[in-house]
Amino acid sequence: MNYKKIISICILGLLYSCQTTAQKKEVFSVTKTKQEWKLQLNELQYLVLREAGTERAFSSPLNKIYEPGIYSCAACNTPLFNGADKFDSGSGWPSFDKEIKGNVSFSVDYNIGMARTEEHCATCGGHLGHVFNDGPRKTTGKRHCINGAALTFTPTKK
Repeated sequence: MNYKKIISICILGLLYSCQTTAQKKEVFSVTKTKQEWKLQLNELQYLVLREAGTERAFSSPLNKIYEPGIYSCAACNTPLFNGADKFDSGSGWPSFDKEIKGNVSFSVDYNIGMARTEEHCATCGGHLGHVFNDGPRKTTGKRHCINGAALTFTPTKK
């Protein structure tokens, strides 16, 4: 076998091996057109949930709520975080030490030039925020830093 064939086979193998599952687009059970989302969500919710924007720090009324309840996706109402898992991180965004398992999906984004774990609603794919490893050490060690615009809060009935 000549070297040109070997090099061609190696290049083809390399290209094929780069086709990972990370490159496949996730399919969500709730899907809508851009226009449908714009009709349902307010401007800030659309920016955060559908365009992966970030609300201004300390601007969310949900930031200082510390009562029992459930934080759900503002786009599809999927329960995402439990109020009992919320803590004041001082970051300016609602923070939780864990998610409701199965309702949040994760991906990696490089939008600021470094790898960060991005969080999405597992039902509609709405962008929620990011998770970091600087949360409370006594619990999970995680800090789910979430845009308040991506959430709705339902207090627990007494």
